[in-house]
Amino acid sequence: MEGIRGTSGFMIDAATLTRRIADYREILIDIGTGDGRYVKHVARTSPACFAIGIDACRENVRRTSRTAPDNALYLIANALALPHELHRLAARITINFPWGSLLEGLLAGDAALLGGISAIARPGAALEVRLNGGALDEAGWSLEAGCEQVRRMLRDSGFVVVPPQPLDVQALRACPTTWAQRLAFGRDPRALYLRARLAQLQIADCRLQIAHSEHS
Repeated sequence: MEGIRGTSGFMIDAATLTRRIADYREILIDIGTGDGRYVKHVARTSPACFAIGIDACRENVRRTSRTAPDNALYLIANALALPHELHRLAARITINFPWGSLLEGLLAGDAALLGGISAIARPGAALEVRLNGGALDEAGWSLEAGCEQVRRMLRDSGFVVVPPQPLDVQALRACPTTWAQRLAFGRDPRALYLRARLAQLQIADCRLQIAHSEHS
């Protein structure tokens, strides 16, 4: 899989990644990380956590990745084809204010996206999704209906999802992402926060599918 630091790309295999994360208690994977600010914040404020940001666009993460701490890693990958080297690693998975194809994948319950999220999750892994009204408007959904649709798709894919919580301006200002700050100080700060966990049975099914594909 391809990593990036500043303007330099590099390849990292499963063995190298295993060595890098060996001394950390928790692995966070942020899907659609954008400019990577969230991952950098988590890595700096939680030294026991190794934070991985994934985005399909190199330009998005070049600036932030240049000065990332040792416990942060940025990968270039499509959210619909998450690297197999990440399988079963994440104790926590975040998707912050998705838009475009990532948001459409959540709304449609895209099997590649949700199957990939299931595959990278450890048993009991937490999934956090933050949705904003403007992005859902562009996708043809109201905030409430879009959030309920994403919640339904997650449930249908084996996630246990709690009711959404509103994110007010104060909560957005406290959220260390560029989009959260834009929303907090913009004209349309509407946002909701979804939390979920992958059911144990779903994790077992996912592992069986991975094992089968590796031996076929």
